[in-house]
Amino acid sequence: MLKEISVNLGNFLLSLSDAVDLASPAIASHQLRTAYAAWQIGRSAGLSKERIDNLFMAALLHDIGALAPEDKIRLHHFEEKNLETHAARGAWLFGLTPLLSPASQIVRFHHKPWKKWDAPIDAPDVLESQILVLADLVERLIERSQYVLHQVDRICARIHSLAGAEIHSDVVDVFNSIARREDFWLDLTSPRLYSLLLHLGPFRRVEIDFDDIASAALLFRSLIDFRSSFTATHSTGVAESAAVLAQAFGFTDNEVSLMRLAGNFHDLGKLAVPNSILNKPGSLTRDEFAIMKQHTYFTYTVLNTIGGLDQITEWAAFHHERLDGSGYPFHISADVINTGARIMTVADIFTALAEDRPYREGMGKKEIADILKNQAGRGYIDRRIVNLLLENYDEILPKVHEQQMITRQYYEKARTIFNNKNNQLNLHTSSVREGASLIE
Repeated sequence: MLKEISVNLGNFLLSLSDAVDLASPAIASHQLRTAYAAWQIGRSAGLSKERIDNLFMAALLHDIGALAPEDKIRLHHFEEKNLETHAARGAWLFGLTPLLSPASQIVRFHHKPWKKWDAPIDAPDVLESQILVLADLVERLIERSQYVLHQVDRICARIHSLAGAEIHSDVVDVFNSIARREDFWLDLTSPRLYSLLLHLGPFRRVEIDFDDIASAALLFRSLIDFRSSFTATHSTGVAESAAVLAQAFGFTDNEVSLMRLAGNFHDLGKLAVPNSILNKPGSLTRDEFAIMKQHTYFTYTVLNTIGGLDQITEWAAFHHERLDGSGYPFHISADVINTGARIMTVADIFTALAEDRPYREGMGKKEIADILKNQAGRGYIDRRIVNLLLENYDEILPKVHEQQMITRQYYEKARTIFNNKNNQLNLHTSSVREGASLIE
């Protein structure tokens, strides 16, 4: 039963946080490290458990509004001048799921200097936002090529210089009280930080159910696909066509729901692929395609670290494998690729062929059928699934288009908000829920 499916919340959030920071080794674990620093400061400040939980959750995913790897790298290296856009977008994305929405305003203001606040430090979310401002700054000030304890004086001096203007003096004082501890810095930069937060962090004993997992999947679907108008509805189409195919194949209702979830997660690893490759209006070079090939590897490794999602992981991550072993990245073959993964592969190819892309218009039924039959004939994909798709094509295509139209409306709404600088500064719960209703 779906109600019996659950995962550890800490494990789930840590893995998704890790996924967002796949863009470059230069920013690997940035959000995990920021979350650790924020957690330690929040505890020392005496925040309640609920406030620490929200702060930790906000810190783990505070940069999700920076959609492209290039954006994240500029932020990390202090090269991004416009800090409003990604903070506002991040808060809006947080508001799309009940799991994250309590922390949305902390994300919204995680770059707001203290001198621009007209609220007291003890007002809702203000102290948490200021803690996140400091924690994010501390992590970005660390030079990864140098031993961290050799940098403490420099970092503390920089933070001290911001007291009273950029960061509330009380927050700086709390930070100073923990900055004298070597273990704080050594934990902060430890390669074992994921494990430390998993076993000792705020959500180590909290479980979430299928509904929360599915809600987060919709958020990450948006995060992945909304980087381009050409891919804005791709995962929606894959998820819907895979679900309809699974139902036609004889999967149970629960398995169909899991297939839809896997479809929404299937391109999670594209968070590591630069926009310059995703949106290239032409064929990829050999080197560019090598970078693209990592996306299914990362989909697998991220989902595989979340205990309880084994079936979903394989269905989502094996969609570029081939039955003859010539696919990527694992080069597994028919004896390993299960039926769910075979369905996902056909759903992904079908959806990609039917979509407009920068280098071509979407294809019609005959062209799609010819390509799918050719790939089945060469032993790449499952002929049974191809025949099932073509036999039910006139039923599947309208269902896919219906769901893609809903997502397209949602995408256009989001694009309108984030292209309007005035709206960027005024994202309230009402607009968040209006957007969220488009994908429910």
